[in-house]
Amino acid sequence: MSNYPRFRIEAGCYFFTVVVANRQSNLLVENIQYLRQAFREVMIAHPFNIDAIVILPDHLHCIFTLPINDDNYSMRWRQIKSAFSRKLPSIEPRSASRIKHGERGIWQRRFWEHVIRDEQDYCQHVDYIHYNPVKHGYAQQVRDWKYSSFHRAVSCGIYPYNWGGEGINEKINGEYLE
Repeated sequence: MSNYPRFRIEAGCYFFTVVVANRQSNLLVENIQYLRQAFREVMIAHPFNIDAIVILPDHLHCIFTLPINDDNYSMRWRQIKSAFSRKLPSIEPRSASRIKHGERGIWQRRFWEHVIRDEQDYCQHVDYIHYNPVKHGYAQQVRDWKYSSFHRAVSCGIYPYNWGGEGINEKINGEYLE
């Protein structure tokens, strides 16, 4: 395992991409109840706020913010992945390395993180998260994908219902044009 340095900020806001080992699977959406339960369990034990999230069949993207005096997102991801994995039957193929390290082989070992730098960076990553199902061809319009915080954002008035669909969806001075 490499000694990849991760940039940590207490009470930081981070964008993540987390991927399953089998990129051809529908594992996450087929077992969405277990993934939701894993998030809930970890959030109770180690609070954090999910600002935006999308769950796709083989990966997820999210932005979360840690509490004051806390920078340990790696532990949270380890626990989320473990809690989810424990709910699944042990039928996945495992490499000799995974067997040696006692790993299941459900998730890719690493995850991608990016520290959100400012409001523009935050907004761009939230848009990226919500548009991702359309980008990957899982939905024709953002509103059609049910495993997304987009619907919560619409109910809070952050996005119009047809954002990412037909028409112009650009922000001008913080307002959407339609």
